[in-house]
Amino acid sequence: MGREKAAKILETLRRNFSLPEWTGSPCRNVFATLIRTIISQNTSDVNTARAFEKISKKFRMTPEAFSKASLEEIEECLKPAGLYRNKSRMIKRLSNIILEKFDGKLEKVLALPTEEARKTLLMLPGIGRKTADILLLFCAKKPVVPVDTHVNRVSRRLGLAPAQGSYEEVRLALQSLYDAEDYLAVHVLLILLGRKYCKARKPLCGSCPLNDVCPRVNVEDE
Repeated sequence: MGREKAAKILETLRRNFSLPEWTGSPCRNVFATLIRTIISQNTSDVNTARAFEKISKKFRMTPEAFSKASLEEIEECLKPAGLYRNKSRMIKRLSNIILEKFDGKLEKVLALPTEEARKTLLMLPGIGRKTADILLLFCAKKPVVPVDTHVNRVSRRLGLAPAQGSYEEVRLALQSLYDAEDYLAVHVLLILLGRKYCKARKPLCGSCPLNDVCPRVNVEDE
């Protein structure tokens, strides 16, 4: 797909969706963003919100607090989320590593050049490409487009990315089609489209604002 058509898609999304207010606010707590993103792995948006609300009420969102917490306390908070035992162990382990290697501050990593910061984050247990890219984009304003399940599905169906592309292929395809200043909007608006219209099962193509330009790649096969 060319940049002109990609720009038209983004323009249509901007007309039909409003970016949440929080997207214009600075990231106040990098560690909290990390915890929420880990909770969201293989978990619905609703259950992610439930688990994060529960854990944020129980603990201060700092590596120190989770390092001192018992595994059982963390697990109890994360029960609404999938794989809560694995995630609890990972959060506790990560907290200890962040304290030991970075004095409890991931901001030191995010201050590095983009690729160096990304490489450093990916070396940490529990931090995959999506989690690393979310931290880079939302907490450090780095020029990356995180690819979550909605972005992956929607960008493929729209022809913005290869139909069978890997995470990196989808990410790089989106980044090649848009300017860095639009990466955050692209990420968020594709998610909003995926939640409301371009659902994993039974997408609402007839009422989708992009119905006239969407090639519906693999829609009938899913």
